[in-house]
Amino acid sequence: MGDKGSGTTMTNDQWGRVRDGLRGTVGTNNYTNWIEPLEFSALSDGVATFLVPTTFIGNYVAQNFGEEILYHMKRTGTAVQRLNFAIAPNAVTVRRAAAQVETEPATVETEERFAALDARFTFDRFVVGKPNELAHAAARRVAEGGPVTFNPLFLYGGVGLGKTHLMHAIAHELRARQPHLNVLYLSAEQFMYRFITALRERKMIDFKQLFRSVDVLMVDDVQFMAGKDSTQEEFFHTFNALVDGQKQIIISADRAPGEIKDLEDRIKSRLQCGLVVDLHPTDYELRLGILQSKVQYYKAQYAQLVIRDGVLEFLAHRISTNVRVLEGALTRLFAFASLVGREITLELTQDCLADILRASDRKITVEEIQRKVSDHYNIRLSDLVGPKRLRSYARPRQIAMYLAKTLTNRSLPEIGRRFGGRDHTTVMHGVKRIEELRATDSQIADDLELLRRALEA
Repeated sequence: MGDKGSGTTMTNDQWGRVRDGLRGTVGTNNYTNWIEPLEFSALSDGVATFLVPTTFIGNYVAQNFGEEILYHMKRTGTAVQRLNFAIAPNAVTVRRAAAQVETEPATVETEERFAALDARFTFDRFVVGKPNELAHAAARRVAEGGPVTFNPLFLYGGVGLGKTHLMHAIAHELRARQPHLNVLYLSAEQFMYRFITALRERKMIDFKQLFRSVDVLMVDDVQFMAGKDSTQEEFFHTFNALVDGQKQIIISADRAPGEIKDLEDRIKSRLQCGLVVDLHPTDYELRLGILQSKVQYYKAQYAQLVIRDGVLEFLAHRISTNVRVLEGALTRLFAFASLVGREITLELTQDCLADILRASDRKITVEEIQRKVSDHYNIRLSDLVGPKRLRSYARPRQIAMYLAKTLTNRSLPEIGRRFGGRDHTTVMHGVKRIEELRATDSQIADDLELLRRALEA
């Protein structure tokens, strides 16, 4: 390469000092992704030529780090005026591999992307109710695979509310409708693992080509990227590249973008620029619908089993926080009843699911319910439990009784005693009246849902 300090060429030592300088100014992540792949080739007439694996990398380095490279080269005494980037001869196989990913969607890599999909999680088996109807509609629209209308689609909600089910359903539908599409579904942890592996094995080019060549990118549980700075930076650039290319992105998390601690603000901003949809906690009707749907499925396997009236309603009331636990309880119940050859009665249900029911027991007290109801309707607690029968007190009192019946394990006589020593038949009447009203009076239904969420929060 010539003698050190000649100015018309550059030695290995000089290039090493340039790289060291760049490492300190562009940051470790940028250095690994963009500077490390460069191979110095020649210096002629003030033009420094570098070999790069792809045209993309050459263009990106020229636009984003060109001035930095020139500055550090000149500091070593090199007479350089501009940079030139040429494709390395050994990059042919890399380009061929990238082209293969783009043109052959039925390769092993593409099949691997669907390996994690659960065959049960389809739209046909997703029970729609008020708490999840918007999320379901949005997922359906994206799954149609037409022009991108909102990007990204961001689904969030607590454990067992259906986020992953909808993600899998979208992937299944896209594969069925448009098998030529390059759809990549993975968890945030898998994204991080692939990123770290690519860094360690010096395969960042392959990593970038894989993620930026997709038509649809689906990332589940993105909250696990929080605090992982290097992964977030790569995700940010991948996100921007796909959005700029009109590619669809679908993300899920356990909370809204703005509530994910240690997630970079620029990523939060990008995630909020599309449609953000909350999957609300399930209400009683939705839980009952899910159970009824599962019963139809199980009857095909356990044709001889009989399930008595009231069992599904009991489970829908008692197991309210997690659909997965609810479905698991029903699975156990049918299997147990089949093994012992008995009908599924309320008594059998309580015996078979005793541990699940104990774990799902609400810690809510009748006193808490009374305070919440009094505050909600702006009446005194003494009037709620007192003898006055004015409608402005009687209806909130019946609502409080109904909530006490459905959210606690207290018996009707116990509830009656806490409402001024009323008879259990009075409580029974109040509960029945509210059950009737919640089906016909939207205000009562909304009040019950608000109070339930406040109590279970």
